[in-house]
Amino acid sequence: MNVIVANKYRDALADLDIDVIKSLEGEYTVDEIVDTFKNFFFQRMILDITALKDYKDIKTLQKLSLSLDMDRLILLLDGSPEVTNPEYLSDLISMRIYNFTMNAEGVMYLYNNPNSYRDVAQYHQLDTTHDGGSMGAVAPTPVYTDTASATIIGIKDITEGAGATTLTYIMKKQLERNYTVVALELDKRDFMYFNDKNMHSINSTELGNNLSKYSHSDVILVDLNNSHSAEGLVKETIYLIEPSKIKLNKLLSRNPKAFEQYKNKRLVLNKSLLSNHDVLDFEYETNTKIFYSLPPLYDQENNNSTLDSFLVKLGFIKQNDDSEGTKKGLFDMFK
Repeated sequence: MNVIVANKYRDALADLDIDVIKSLEGEYTVDEIVDTFKNFFFQRMILDITALKDYKDIKTLQKLSLSLDMDRLILLLDGSPEVTNPEYLSDLISMRIYNFTMNAEGVMYLYNNPNSYRDVAQYHQLDTTHDGGSMGAVAPTPVYTDTASATIIGIKDITEGAGATTLTYIMKKQLERNYTVVALELDKRDFMYFNDKNMHSINSTELGNNLSKYSHSDVILVDLNNSHSAEGLVKETIYLIEPSKIKLNKLLSRNPKAFEQYKNKRLVLNKSLLSNHDVLDFEYETNTKIFYSLPPLYDQENNNSTLDSFLVKLGFIKQNDDSEGTKKGLFDMFK
């Protein structure tokens, strides 16, 4: 069973699909949290960092780490510059706080796939002394420090070759009709074949810096490939499934319970020719909820209007190219 300590993000954490034995809401000192849970058995503690008084002072987290098992902690950060700067994150890692994220989807991912030091080592700055003292601590590679203006969407294949790279390209072209868009590809070099100056192939360890670099954009699309740690850095992830028999059977042969871990994710059927009835059957058989079903798309189409209803469902506001005086924007789900 799990415990939740929440404040600013109480509504988002209330929707987590986990068993909760105890929850607290409001602001608490470290001593109050420790006194409540030091003799209390729990599997995971989900801590909204805004529920911790003086959380911007790294010494507060240090005090917490000395009293509770940090291997059981999942820390939801608030995105403030003080908390997401490289030194603060490095200090968290020095305290064995490896499971931190900036959104509820990241909390669920870390709940099912907890980080080890190897997953966060790129954020750890060795031999560095900070204001809080020498925490003991690789060259700075920050989680983005200010991307409030950018909507960051990850795209990831679940079945092999489900089309994440091509869909990222098509989404970028369609969104560019109304937004400024940058696309990033992690740990591969397939973007070079699109010959697009706003599509960049980078290492996953460079993601934090690039999210900061392109934070002035309206939208940043990230082709995640096989990077697990990067999922905690994006605000929303779309998981692609190609619903062909061979692709599904390959997936299930590797992991018979594959769909269980994606039960509460935004699952999208890509390159799908299934009817609405077939999609309902698919949901029933896999015990999942499909967010959208996309047909095969032509990547050389200048205006792929088939994609518009999908983008609107994601939260983008569709505008006419010749509209005047209409402010570009996103629905609240991405703010």
